Amino acid sequence: MSTSHPQFLCYVLIADAIAGGATGALMILGAGFLAGLLAIPGGLIFEAGLILVPYVLFVAIIASRPVIPVKPVWFIIACNALWTLSSLVLLVSGLIAPNALGYAFVILQAAAVAVLGELQYVALRRKGVAA
Repeated sequence: MSTSHPQFLCYVLIADAIAGGATGALMILGAGFLAGLLAIPGGLIFEAGLILVPYVLFVAIIASRPVIPVKPVWFIIACNALWTLSSLVLLVSGLIAPNALGYAFVILQAAAVAVLGELQYVALRRKGVAA
């Protein structure tokens, strides 16, 4: 199933691609700096940034389609939910020991990703395909 090119969904997907691209670039290029600033292992930051590269490309491709297919948007929503949950689980797992700024960074980026996923879901509901 596809949905006509709804502007709201398109804008949310573009925002997701831009935010993910900026975050991924920051994490890849600034992993060492961020590691010291956030007390999060640089390798983890770098690898998380690398994970975002194919995701961002996929979201950008879907957003650029004249007709946005619904199934890939559900996949994007699921990825956003998984990223949010994984970020929060990482904080409570004890696998890392970030400082206060590190906690804030992880929580704020997880919240931003959750909001994008929710907006994508709302956009699908507006078109009557999420029911």
